[in-house]
Amino acid sequence: MRQRVVFDTNTVISALVFTGGRLDWLRAHWRERGSIPLVSSATAAELKWVLGYRKLKLSAEYQLELLGDYVSYCEAVEVTETCPIQCRDAKDQPFLDLAQSGKADLLVTGDDDLLALAGQTAFLIETPEAYRLRSEAGH
Repeated sequence: MRQRVVFDTNTVISALVFTGGRLDWLRAHWRERGSIPLVSSATAAELKWVLGYRKLKLSAEYQLELLGDYVSYCEAVEVTETCPIQCRDAKDQPFLDLAQSGKADLLVTGDDDLLALAGQTAFLIETPEAYRLRSEAGH
């Protein structure tokens, strides 16, 4: 059974923008329906905003293409619940609330503020590397 997964913005950006990078495998993972990525209006808006960072030097057209290359594989979730565990960085809370509302199996992140909450939520919180190892093992 495919897992319901929230990927944080940095994880998605690394997979989409840095072709051949350490998270490039995630693009094929989404396309092959290896998981059910979850997205909310807040997390999609943040992704769109980060794709527009000047330092990434992406054209407006390419930004839209990359955004579509992710959200087209996602299940949109209306956030109706607040995660009972609060993150010390308020900017990360939308990912916890999405995972809670979307009944996610896990949240995949490299963010230390989110990783510090591992074991305290109803869903797993793990690094992209740990997620890859578990995915490849079939768990």
